Amino acid sequence: MNTTMIITLVLIVGFFALMVGIGLRSRKHATDVNGFVLGSRAVGPWLSAFAYGTSYFSAVIFVGYAGQFGWNFGVASTWIGLGNAFIGSLLPWVILGRRTRVMTQHLGSKTMPDFFGARFESKGLKIAASVITFLFLIPYTASLYNGLSRLFAMAFDGVDYSVCVIVMAVLTGIYVIAGGYMATAINDFIQGLIMLGGIVAVIAAVLHDKGGLMTAMQGLAEKSPNGWELSSFLGPQPLFLLFVVLLTSLGTWGLPQMVGKFYAIKNEDSIKKGTIISTFFAIVVAGGCYFLGGFGRLYDVDVQKNGFDAVIPQMLSTLPAIIIGIVVVLVLSASMSTLSSLVLTSGSTITLDFLAPMKKEEMSEKKKMLIMRAFIVVFIVISALIAIKQAKSKSLFIAQMMGVSWGALAGAFLAPFLFGLYYKKTTKAAVVVSFLFGVGMELVQLAISLQWLDVSGSGVLSFVFKNSLYSGVFAMVGGLILVPIVSLLTQKTKPKDVDAMFECYHDKRTVEITDSLGE
Repeated sequence: MNTTMIITLVLIVGFFALMVGIGLRSRKHATDVNGFVLGSRAVGPWLSAFAYGTSYFSAVIFVGYAGQFGWNFGVASTWIGLGNAFIGSLLPWVILGRRTRVMTQHLGSKTMPDFFGARFESKGLKIAASVITFLFLIPYTASLYNGLSRLFAMAFDGVDYSVCVIVMAVLTGIYVIAGGYMATAINDFIQGLIMLGGIVAVIAAVLHDKGGLMTAMQGLAEKSPNGWELSSFLGPQPLFLLFVVLLTSLGTWGLPQMVGKFYAIKNEDSIKKGTIISTFFAIVVAGGCYFLGGFGRLYDVDVQKNGFDAVIPQMLSTLPAIIIGIVVVLVLSASMSTLSSLVLTSGSTITLDFLAPMKKEEMSEKKKMLIMRAFIVVFIVISALIAIKQAKSKSLFIAQMMGVSWGALAGAFLAPFLFGLYYKKTTKAAVVVSFLFGVGMELVQLAISLQWLDVSGSGVLSFVFKNSLYSGVFAMVGGLILVPIVSLLTQKTKPKDVDAMFECYHDKRTVEITDSLGE
């Protein structure tokens, strides 16, 4: 066992012990559905902001996206991280944060499908949204494990990658099942601190390895086909860069596991503070990841043979053992925080929004808790098996499904959720159209990616479905256009009690005032 492996193993064991310990100590917060799913809506700004950020940024970004887009765009890929910070973090907190918290508490909704059901007075929408959430979160979750495979192989040469997947799945399941939302929020905070410190340390180490920032930038310019693009402000493909920024940033507005963080936040003051904290976190972590990936071409990587996932591990392989250990723990932190958020979202929605409405009699709290925990186990097992199969068989179908998951969820949910919070005239029919359009776009994208469908010579369609990034953006933008138009044409399907629902934004509270006696 070499030095790198020993140091990394010590750090991982300590990390896992801390995570599980927090999960077990958080059991007192998970005694009922409200506590298990939402932390009793009493989560403060620091925990909420870090929970949002760590759910956002995972191994997919650090290993996959940072490597791929850093290689393609050079240092201009930093714009993706900044877009994530301002469009994907700052704006959702400002535009969605307060209204989501107020409206969901008023309606008594605990999940995004539950919101659709209550806001549009439709049991069918609630069930449909829960099915979409469950189906498309599975491949998205599986992709989290895959981001670990290259780093795991680098740090633990000769150890089967399946071991990493199983250990990570089991330990994440323990603390989520034991402590629910509060356990994930506390662990997310610790994992977020690791990510902040880790990314700064790694960037410093890589730049030092290449002779400093200016020398690294000069080397990047020399690697560019025309002598400048990879070290330039906008990079070689500014239009493609824009689509990447939009999908990875705007998409968070419609993802159930992201929006759910606003359901649980404590109060108005927490939202204001959380906005600042979350934005700062995203600037450092996301901006740092993509900035780091921009220097990938300075390393000898055969992306044609080994793929873009090999870029970041190759960059890190020459660094000191302690830095490699920190990176592995960093990526584990990023993956486990997102994984815990996804499995909690999936388990709660399939129980509360799919199974419960099917029952004629009301399910008891105890039964709901038992079923939720059972489905969390099922979800973790399925996603882990998919990840292991993908790593061993390189299944194209699984890889493409992962690519369309984000676009399908955001395309289906973003517009109806946003308009549902702000626009009284939003109708049930418009929500149905958005669901069909978002999911339909990404299923077409999947068929094209698998070569079941060919639109290469069809002009506009070939551009829209160039890849899942393009189709994902068009799915979201299309929904934002369709929902208000369809709503105006289908006012008969507008909820009857919508005016009463929106009164929650203007509720006034009368409090008793005690006069001072003076001097």
